[in-house]
Parts: sequence; structure tokens; C-alpha cells
Amino acid sequence: MDGFERTYVESLGSKSKFSRRDFVATGITAGFALAVQPVQAQTVIATDTTGLTAGPIQIPASDGTIPGYYARPDGKGPYPTVLVIHEIWGVHEYIQDICRRLAKVGYFAVAPELSARQGDPRKFTDNTMIMQQIINKIPDAEVTSDLDATVAWARKDKTANTVKLGVTGFCWGGRQVWLYAAHNPKLKAAVSWYGFLTHPDSPITPKGALDLVASINVPVLGLYGGADPNNPEPVVREMEAKLKEAKKHCEFVVYPDAPHAFFADYRPSYRPEPAKDGWARMLAWFKAHGVA
Repeated sequence: MDGFERTYVESLGSKSKFSRRDFVATGITAGFALAVQPVQAQTVIATDTTGLTAGPIQIPASDGTIPGYYARPDGKGPYPTVLVIHEIWGVHEYIQDICRRLAKVGYFAVAPELSARQGDPRKFTDNTMIMQQIINKIPDAEVTSDLDATVAWARKDKTANTVKLGVTGFCWGGRQVWLYAAHNPKLKAAVSWYGFLTHPDSPITPKGALDLVASINVPVLGLYGGADPNNPEPVVREMEAKLKEAKKHCEFVVYPDAPHAFFADYRPSYRPEPAKDGWARMLAWFKAHGVA
């Protein structure tokens, strides 16, 4: 278990009560979060904006506006829409690039900054501080509300087709994928990349994916690493069995030797073969379930 993963598990055990700060939303900037630098320059994937419309946006939310980033093909569309949910480091360069990668294959991709009310995780150099000061103060209900607001924002853009709606997310964002799949039955499909299936309860994060099986009525693809201590394969298989018993249309792919964050090409955890296969499976999952 690396430093981030240990911090995530330990800090979720904290039952600190959420208290809202003044809502001052940060803007979206270029570059990687300080806490993940230096990035793995020899493997990092960089996607240009040729043929795309892309950039920072402001999304009206229930109590103000939150920043985000979007990318789509140039043209009138409308293009199927994919929500992209970030890791603990917010909408930094990696998440922006994921949006551009999706836009290159024909999607209207949008990533809201779900930590906007708590601060800017990209400016922290220490993951423990990010967890304590930002992530542990984000209520799950606030996340689902902001994702709903992001869909509403996209719906007003004539180049986005939000009837063909999908969602994908990574790590912390992968957990939120499961929760949003239980929240929004209008989703066509969802893909969780090594999203946490269990975690210690807190007043603002009361349920995990394993608790929400009965509410998941959206096809979900789970992409997990067999060497990920945060999601031991027995837990993944337990989730798989519960979904099957409940007759939910969900599938799991477990890459035997892949660690946590095997898709994150800017981190040492990156594994090219599982990453390439997972990306292809995600696109096929979206296409098979009406997000194309």
C-alpha cells in the first residue's frame, strides 16, 4: 500500500463533522497537481486540441458556480456525453487530458471540480493534507448534486446529447461512479476505474458501493487491479456476486498483476497493457449501452 492509498483508507476512518466554508470556487488551470510531481515524463500521454473545442468552464450549482473542464469534437454534434470524475487531486492535467482523449473519439466530455467548495487540491504538496482538508469534507450528496448540475449545464449546450449519457471516474472518482449509478437511473452506462467498494462510514459518506447494490439500475463496468490492496479481489468478487444475485447488468475485469491506479500514465503505478485494454473495454461498454 503506497502513501496515498494508506492515507485514503486511514483518513476515511475520521468522522470529522462537515462544516461548510465560504464557497469560493477555484478556477481550472493547466498542469499537474503539486502532490503528484514529478510526473512520469517518459510515459505521460498528452492529447492536443487539434479538431477539438476544449477549455475551462463554469457550471451553475445549487449554491453558486463550480469550475470544470470540457472537450468535444469541432462541429455541430450533438455528441454523446460522458461525465469524468476526478481523483483526489481535482481536475488537473491528467483529467483534462482524459476529456480530450474522449473528445478525440467523438464524445462531449466534461469534468466538474467536485472539491471546489473545500479548496484547491492541486496546490497541496501533501496527500494527507488533501484528504484531511478537502476530500473528507466533501459530502456524497453534494457530489451527486454537482454531477446533476453538470448534466443540466451540458443539456443546454446544443452540441451535447445528454440522453446518451455515460460516466467514468478514477480512484475516489471511481467510487463516486458507483454512487452516481445508484442515484441517476437516466445514465446509459458507467465505468469505474478501481473505485473503492467499501470504506468506513462517516456522517457525510454514509454508504459504499456494496451498500447500494439494490439501487444500481445502470450497466456498470468495473476495472480493477489484482494487486490493488485497497480493493482486494475477494471484495471485488463479493460485489460481483451481489450484483449478479440482484440481476444487475454489471461486469468486472480484474487485471491480475495490476496495482491501484494502473491507468494513471503520469504515476509509477501505470501499466500500459491493462490501461490500453481497459480503455478499449470502456469505449466498447459505452457503445454497447447507448453512449455512442
